Amino acid sequence: MSSRTARAGLALLLANVRYWFLVAPLTRVQLERWETRARTIPDPLPRELATSKLCEERFNVELAATFATLAKPSHRRDAVEAIVALQVAYDYLDRLTEEQSGVPGDPGTRLLEALVDAVRPERPLEAEHEQNPPQQYDAYVRELVATTRSALAKLPAKDAVARTAVQCAQRCAEAQTLTHLGGHSQLEAWGARDAGSTLQWQEKLAGGAASVLSLHALIAAATDIHTTSDDAEAIDAAYRSICAFTMLDSLVDRNHDIATGELNYVDLYGSGEQMCAQLAHIARDGTSKIQTLPHAPHHLVTLVGIIAYYTSALSPRSTFPPSTTKPIRDEFKPLMGPTLAVLRGWRLAKHLRAR
Repeated sequence: MSSRTARAGLALLLANVRYWFLVAPLTRVQLERWETRARTIPDPLPRELATSKLCEERFNVELAATFATLAKPSHRRDAVEAIVALQVAYDYLDRLTEEQSGVPGDPGTRLLEALVDAVRPERPLEAEHEQNPPQQYDAYVRELVATTRSALAKLPAKDAVARTAVQCAQRCAEAQTLTHLGGHSQLEAWGARDAGSTLQWQEKLAGGAASVLSLHALIAAATDIHTTSDDAEAIDAAYRSICAFTMLDSLVDRNHDIATGELNYVDLYGSGEQMCAQLAHIARDGTSKIQTLPHAPHHLVTLVGIIAYYTSALSPRSTFPPSTTKPIRDEFKPLMGPTLAVLRGWRLAKHLRAR
């Protein structure tokens, strides 16, 4: 066993202990808070969207909260509050963007800008609404934003991560909106504009849309007074590669995306095999970036977990069988094997409970 694998295995063990004993209880409290709040939204449509999203995407929030296992103990509660509120806002705004893609004025775009408000304290909360009177559900969005901002303001290295967090939030909002509203030429033009990245435009788009993960990592880093702006930039650079692996969801949801007309990243490559071959190449680049970060083993475990999460949803009967992801999984032996086994077991247990 390599020293990298041993350190990553230890990081996984410590993260699990910290999560279940220290983070999970705090996360449950915050989830109950937002579930209660969502039920008070006066307008039936956004209320249904908010409550259903919290129910359907609860695991997303719990997964996001695992970043708080890296938080300093004295600021872990604040980190959980900020991360949970931000993830709930992201999931809700994503659904609103999808639902309102045909509404004049692109209200989904305006709503996603709340992500930037959440990490940019100097911007007045009402600034984006001065020319667009808030709708009834805006109060829910504003409360999520205000909670994220308030918790983030308590963290000792908030100023060190602020500039990078704003850039990351803007990238996330733009990419996520384009995946719902943009045509192929717009998607390619947006991804191709960053000439300094080693990623292709497809990975930039996918990584940008999932950059909320980078924001969670930055929030955790902001709990450490020794975090610098250079650290923040290095974290975001690594997570631009890490977040690109969320496009593996397109292998799982291929038939659904075709039926609904939603963006499927496989179409941007020509085949699932081509997409996975490119992601295997990115794995090497991403791993090298991860090694420069504080808590590098934990971030490596995060990347392996993302890959295993989507791969564990594939079966031999899937449009794309598990063998499609073999080039990627081979990059992370032997750590990938047990991680994949755990997630397959989790999916089986979840299926049995549902029955």
